[in-house]
Amino acid sequence: MGLSWQQGPLGRNPNGQFLVPGMPARVLYAEPLRRRMRAELGGRTVVRSDNAVVLFEPGRYPVAYFPIADFAEGALRSTDHRSAHPELGETAWFEVVGDTREAARGAWQHLALPAHASILDGKVALAWRAMDAFYEEDDRILGHAADPYHRIDLRHSSRRLVARAGERVVADTTTPLVLYESGFAPRWYVPRDDIVADALALTELQTFCPYKGIASYYDIDEAHNAAWSYRAPFDDVAPIGGLVSFEPDRVEVTLDGDRLDLEPGQTVVSHGIDRNLDIGEAGALTAVPAGSS
Repeated sequence: MGLSWQQGPLGRNPNGQFLVPGMPARVLYAEPLRRRMRAELGGRTVVRSDNAVVLFEPGRYPVAYFPIADFAEGALRSTDHRSAHPELGETAWFEVVGDTREAARGAWQHLALPAHASILDGKVALAWRAMDAFYEEDDRILGHAADPYHRIDLRHSSRRLVARAGERVVADTTTPLVLYESGFAPRWYVPRDDIVADALALTELQTFCPYKGIASYYDIDEAHNAAWSYRAPFDDVAPIGGLVSFEPDRVEVTLDGDRLDLEPGQTVVSHGIDRNLDIGEAGALTAVPAGSS
């Protein structure tokens, strides 16, 4: 979650509320990214810029807009296609040209911006899934443009967490790790040593988070996909690597004796692997150990 997606302040289902009357249903916000960003297509860097602007729009991931002057020569080819944005007006679309392939309607520009949206003047956005890769400096960015308002904090705890499947205790720990993520209810992670050895059955389900990596899922007895683990998470959340979190609506999870519920803001809307990235490629980026469970 960030500023405008899911439970964010500008999202469709905010976790909190603005304490002002007459708040518009749709609020757009844009700000300078202040990071060097580049995009590749067909073996070519089609844009590299220190002056990208990020647009936050309700119900959408952040979108980076690049000054048109920062695109490589011939990387943008005009098309006749036009569309209309409800707040930003007429929009022209471009074909993006790489060395070995092109992306039809891979970029767009708003042609007649209102005065209050002048920060986007002369800037072009790229369709994330149409490009081969995006980078900040030399690090590849997955999923969507990085949201500076998305934050993850990890905290060690001595609270007692117990997970039960029916009458069976499958996990019991006094050393859980709690993950606080912007807009979401806390997620509690349990060390493997505190989980019954045969309780988890690895399933084929895997999901992708741009901030944490690839999650693998487990059945617990008759409870399907009732727990998950980031077996090789991104460096920023390395402490959760190999730990297991339990779905409180699929197995019983208690914390200091109080049962956890699936709270508002807990459900995550999956958007799939970046750019239809397959699990093999994404796994290589997160270095999931072969054969690990």
